[in-house]
Amino acid sequence: MLITCFIEYKIDPYKIDYFKEYAKNWGQIIPNCGGDLIGYFLPHEGSNFIAYGLISFNSLAHYEKYRKKLKEDKAGKLNFEFAQMNKFIIEEKRSFLTIEDGTYQQAPMVNL
Repeated sequence: MLITCFIEYKIDPYKIDYFKEYAKNWGQIIPNCGGDLIGYFLPHEGSNFIAYGLISFNSLAHYEKYRKKLKEDKAGKLNFEFAQMNKFIIEEKRSFLTIEDGTYQQAPMVNL
């Protein structure tokens, strides 16, 4: 069963450029460690302190293997250290979700 790790970040809006760099770094690290990175989403309109990261895995067992590999990954360690040093992440929450069949990536039926 496909699961998606939905990470919600509360970030310092005055340090968003640090978060952008952090997210871009994960763009290489996560796939190299076995995660299917859907993407990182940064504030655009509305709340300026909430960002998201979405990563899919074939199962929780695959997620656990990914976490183990990530802890051993040099670039991953450096990115965690970058976040700790610059303190742009205030809070982080994780939820594990499954996709409801027939609701994911549905193309629009009309042109706008």
